[in-house]
Amino acid sequence: YRNLNRSDRPMEKSAAAAATSPSTSSQPLVMETNGTRCGEQILSYGRVEKVLIGGVLTMLTLSTICGNLLVVISVCFVKKLRQPSNYLIVSLAVADLSVALAVMPFVSITDLIGGQWIFGQFFCNVFIAMDVMCCTASIMTLCVISIDRYLGITKPLTYPVRQNGCCMAKMIVSVWLLSASITLPPLFGWAQNVNDGRVCLISQDFGYTVYSTAVAFYIPMSVMLIMYYRIYRAAKLSAAKHTITGTEAEQEEEECSSRVSRLLKTGEHHQRRKQKNQSIFKREQKAAATLGIVVGAFSFCWLPFFLVSTARPFVCGVECSCVPLWLERTLLWLGYANSLINPFIYAFFNRDLRTTYSNLLRCRYRNINRKLSAAGMHEALKLVEKPDTDV
Repeated sequence: YRNLNRSDRPMEKSAAAAATSPSTSSQPLVMETNGTRCGEQILSYGRVEKVLIGGVLTMLTLSTICGNLLVVISVCFVKKLRQPSNYLIVSLAVADLSVALAVMPFVSITDLIGGQWIFGQFFCNVFIAMDVMCCTASIMTLCVISIDRYLGITKPLTYPVRQNGCCMAKMIVSVWLLSASITLPPLFGWAQNVNDGRVCLISQDFGYTVYSTAVAFYIPMSVMLIMYYRIYRAAKLSAAKHTITGTEAEQEEEECSSRVSRLLKTGEHHQRRKQKNQSIFKREQKAAATLGIVVGAFSFCWLPFFLVSTARPFVCGVECSCVPLWLERTLLWLGYANSLINPFIYAFFNRDLRTTYSNLLRCRYRNINRKLSAAGMHEALKLVEKPDTDV
């Protein structure tokens, strides 16, 4: 390593000082890892580049913290939102908040100094465990939310009864325990992380790579795609049934128009049935749209990173990474961005969350529950007054 830096000696003392600092050297570092030589490039940034990169990463981290903190505060302190169906959203927000607090700051510092790990070998294992557990918990919670939405749509009479706080708590604990199980093998000797004091990289063992990526990403993504397809199909069938039912109802009204004695009873019964169908139809359409955007954003953010992570040990070997550092970090931060957009996706499709966000951001803490109840009553009255409105 010292021989590599001697080529910088003509730059006199400043260059000599830079040569002794690996974070400022643009030359590839050659490191010993398990008896083999592994080249890992340490990037060099100018002052302007560091300011720009640091500003972007700081904004991303702070925005992720604020967005997920809003979700946790909203559900915990607003009575109307404290429902079992929202417990999973809180678990998702806690996982994403953990990523922003326990993972992103250290990755930001490492990226600003060119990719060199400066926090020691022991903390490298702790950091990788936190990174893997929190990101996996976020991904698997999205998977469980998709299953929850599917059951709520396909079994609207029986599933809400079973959807109590105890059941949701068991699901959340299972998600976190399964996420933690992925972090244990490197800590107990199955697959050692790549860590020589300069590079901190998750284990590249073939078996562990297949196991961790399958459990953390490929299986949850497959389940989410299946759930989305089934919800989409149910919404499509409901739309067709809704149209047919509306046509048949018009014919019934024309036939019964001459029978004054039965018109009121038939009209009231038909109106109640139509309002119920519209409510179910709206819920199915909303669930399909929400889950579609969630699955799309999730796949866009995490799929490139996990494809590279899966292929890396088979292409580069088990001792180091041959993927360009800039590409590896870009894909990693793209995955972290999923923790930023999750709170805003659910708020976009949830009127109560939007109203709560707005009141909290404007420091209007009083009477939030009353405002949400008033907004709900207003929507119900609109539905009663305009039962024929197309969705």
